[in-house]
Amino acid sequence: MIKFYAHKTLQTADGKLPLDVSFSVEKGQFITIYGNSGAGKTTILRVLAGLTDAEKSLIEVGGECWNNTDKKFVLPIQKRSVGFVFQDYALFPNLTVRENLDFALQKGNDKNIVNELLELMELQSLQNSKPQNLSGGQKQRVALARAIARKPKILLLDEPLSALDDEMRFKLQDFILKAHQHYKLTTILVSHHLPEIFKLSDHVILLDKGKIIKEGTPSFVFSEDKISSKFKLTGEIIAIEKSDVVYIISVLSGSNIIKVIATEDEINTLKVGTKVMVASKAFNPMIQKIS
Repeated sequence: MIKFYAHKTLQTADGKLPLDVSFSVEKGQFITIYGNSGAGKTTILRVLAGLTDAEKSLIEVGGECWNNTDKKFVLPIQKRSVGFVFQDYALFPNLTVRENLDFALQKGNDKNIVNELLELMELQSLQNSKPQNLSGGQKQRVALARAIARKPKILLLDEPLSALDDEMRFKLQDFILKAHQHYKLTTILVSHHLPEIFKLSDHVILLDKGKIIKEGTPSFVFSEDKISSKFKLTGEIIAIEKSDVVYIISVLSGSNIIKVIATEDEINTLKVGTKVMVASKAFNPMIQKIS
């Protein structure tokens, strides 16, 4: 389990902002931190990794103390079991894909994990290529594999897919989820992308002006309970869940989540990422794929 508390004064475009947050993460969870730019999301990841100091902090990971400002204790960065994936890949340009992964190995680590990751991330054919010869999606797969190679207790993802197009973003989400489950990681993601959050997260922390204002499952944090019975809107499917003999489809429209019940026949042409129109007449919502 991760127990995290930090207080830090942030310098923002609107002046000083006190970041003051406390939360816990169970081992194996996939957590997303969501909020406006400047709310303190990336700072939380950096404090946890030891890359940024806080004025007050108390961090415990698996019963081990990483930060305790009251006792003036800070565990060095190199002793923290963290894998960090940034937006800009941060790969070594002079090393091949395989060499980038080899470099990340800790002393005593089984080198077979490199072969395993090359296969899991579908990078075998690129293992002798250098970063300048890779696409953005390929570079991000390498960055993810390198972060996992050291077998971290915590995987930190700072909007790693924000620069990619939708098709590549969906593919990389699959790789992230596969790696999280395969290596039983505890993962903390910063993201603004609601379909991504619904696809990946067990739990969401909603941050606003340096404070946690809501947390829980993605449905709890983002869904609106009161929606007019007469509406027509367009959106994107972010989740399809089976419930007994019907399916519940979650559609993202703007910042609202609409839930629609559909039959098995109705979902045959629908999947996560499909653009749809939702219309309601006489309290009977209907969903239609947009060509």
